[in-house]
Amino acid sequence: MASNHKSSAARPVSRGAVGLTGRPPSGIRPLSGNIRVATAMPPGTARPGSRGCPIGTGGVLSSQIKVASRPVTQQGLTGMKTGRKGPQRQILDKSYYLGLLRSKISELTPEVNKLQKEIEMYNQENSVYLSYEKRAETLAVEIKELQGQLADYNMVVDKLNTNTEMEEVMKDFNMLKAQNDRETQSIDVIFTERQAKEKQIRSVEEEIEQEKQAADDIIKNMSLENQVKYLEMKTTNEKLLQELGTLQQQLDLQNMKKESLEAEIAHSQVKHEAVLLHEKLYELESHRDQMIAEDKSIGSPMEEREKLLKQIKDDTQEIASMERQLTDIKEKIDQFNEEIRQLDMDLGEHQGNASGVVAHACNPSTLGG
Repeated sequence: MASNHKSSAARPVSRGAVGLTGRPPSGIRPLSGNIRVATAMPPGTARPGSRGCPIGTGGVLSSQIKVASRPVTQQGLTGMKTGRKGPQRQILDKSYYLGLLRSKISELTPEVNKLQKEIEMYNQENSVYLSYEKRAETLAVEIKELQGQLADYNMVVDKLNTNTEMEEVMKDFNMLKAQNDRETQSIDVIFTERQAKEKQIRSVEEEIEQEKQAADDIIKNMSLENQVKYLEMKTTNEKLLQELGTLQQQLDLQNMKKESLEAEIAHSQVKHEAVLLHEKLYELESHRDQMIAEDKSIGSPMEEREKLLKQIKDDTQEIASMERQLTDIKEKIDQFNEEIRQLDMDLGEHQGNASGVVAHACNPSTLGG
């Protein structure tokens, strides 16, 4: 009795069988006869049950049973639906993974070939598109030339239809030719100026490169302390340049805003009057602040009297010094005038003596004597 009880409890339930007490599940016919129990086996090593054989109470199920696997229908409880049928691979060894990898590779190979064909087709279409694009560019140039010729022919046809004289046609031709010649000369001048500017730009760029090279040489020859100081100043300069660019952008935005507001004010009389009132208010407020500051600066009468006396004293001293300087300047002017008069007299005497000597030398009687 004890051995039978142990073997039946250690024997698991096979697939499709339900180890439930009471009546068997619907759709499964219980076997008639006694249930064979394995004997002479240690507990825990009993052979699993065969398919479709019910086990008594206390059996271990080989798969987890859920209530959702046994839905209630009109006919009663159905049998448990298993996920897979047939034997299942228990050990996933190297050969299993190699086979799985080969199957995946066989699935990927057609896709890779398909993508490769699509890439080749795209490259062919791209090359054809490039050739068509080049051909379209050449055809566009030809179309432009033909349109010019067509315009000329249309103008000739118009002249013929309107019975225009040949002289007028030649006159128009000469006028257009002169205009084309002027434009050609202008284009040649512009082209020459452009070449000169480009040459000048290249020379300036070369000078800049030379200056940079010279600056780099100077920096290399500097001491370590000066190099560190130079790098700090350079970093500061770059930051300031960035801030300058930001502030310049803000200034441009403010100028644009100012121009737009001025345009709105110009088109609105009410806004114009409001601006004038604001300006007048600003002037009155400035005048008020100035008067308040002057009022605060005014002291007591004694202080003001002392301040005025000091100012008068300073002004008197300054006037006296200016009068002395004026007297000195007048004396110097008189002295210079006297020297100039003396120089004029000396110059006149010298010119008179020189004219007498010349007249005496040119006299024939003197020459004859």
